[in-house]
Amino acid sequence: MSERAEAFERLAVILDELREKCPWDKKQTMDSLRHLTIEETYELADAIMEKNLPEVKKELGDILLHIMFYAKIADEQNIFTLAEVIHTQCEKMISRHPHVYGDVKVQDEHEVKQNWEKLKLKEGNDSVLGGVPKTLPSMIKAIRIQEKARGVGFDWEKPEQVWDKVIEEMEEFLHETKVGNHQKSEEEFGDLIFALINYARFKNINPEEALERTNKKFIKRFQYLEKSVKERGLQLSEMTLAEMDVYWNEAKKLS
Repeated sequence: MSERAEAFERLAVILDELREKCPWDKKQTMDSLRHLTIEETYELADAIMEKNLPEVKKELGDILLHIMFYAKIADEQNIFTLAEVIHTQCEKMISRHPHVYGDVKVQDEHEVKQNWEKLKLKEGNDSVLGGVPKTLPSMIKAIRIQEKARGVGFDWEKPEQVWDKVIEEMEEFLHETKVGNHQKSEEEFGDLIFALINYARFKNINPEEALERTNKKFIKRFQYLEKSVKERGLQLSEMTLAEMDVYWNEAKKLS
């Protein structure tokens, strides 16, 4: 048995034992594990963002355990087995990569993605967008929608065209806010964000990652502000914005 197979079997045996002997593990269902799996996925995303590789390894293990746990529950109910999950995935990856396992020729990554979406439609998907999970966070969902539309050729030709669309949506948003139409303002704001995400894609920027970096930067600077104010015996709530800006600008120089 290879080292990889041995490690996988070891984890499977441990899960079998926990399912049999641990009160908490015995009680778990797919529904009860769902929110925990989502939490573990976000923890992995945080570790990747922080480039904390030891933590990435740990979180990958947690997610692997969750995948095996779902399959274990399904096996107990005679729905499917872990082996079936793995073999199904193997067959899908082979069929979706005819340029590797067949005689299809591709020039670049873009053609690979186009072929992928075409194959999904042939497999019975009613829509190119049908595979986008409904519960994805809105920004990530927008990215996936745009990528999938691009995969079948529905896309702008040049980034300048997308930027023109951003300007158009900004003007429409400003108009609706000026006339005081809240519902339309919200709608146009959504259009503006969607257009900005599209432009970021053309510039090879992941908008979700870019925004998260800004979130982390803001948190770091604001916590510096809080600490500095506290060290001087002051209260943020009693300071003017100009007074707070002094510490904020100090934080900007440090980060």
